Amino acid sequence: MRRDDRDDPFDDLFREIERMMNEMMSGADMNFESSTSVDTGFGTDTHVDVHDADDEIRVVADLPGVEKQNIDLECDGKTLTISARSDHREYDERVTLPRRVNEHTATATYNNGVLEVVFEPADQSAGIDLE
Repeated sequence: MRRDDRDDPFDDLFREIERMMNEMMSGADMNFESSTSVDTGFGTDTHVDVHDADDEIRVVADLPGVEKQNIDLECDGKTLTISARSDHREYDERVTLPRRVNEHTATATYNNGVLEVVFEPADQSAGIDLE
């Protein structure tokens, strides 16, 4: 009996993996081709970075195709909410900040599709004197 005549113990496993991969790829292709509706939310062409330095918290987000007047920002000291819209997309993202910030000191700039928001860290909690 030659080696080629024997069943490989991994044949079934490899066939099943190949079947699942083919099924997954054909499903992805169908969804991709039939996707003609407007995307909502941050997509693959949008990137958000949060940088935590000693003296500031900086959030940088790519918002391609958005006009400055179509961007709304809100912050509660712990979370930054970015809402924006263009003719083709709507963005709505909540960014959890690495530490509490003073939202009243925030500055924001928007140039060439890149939003940058800078916060000062919030002071530590004030001590309470017991009388």
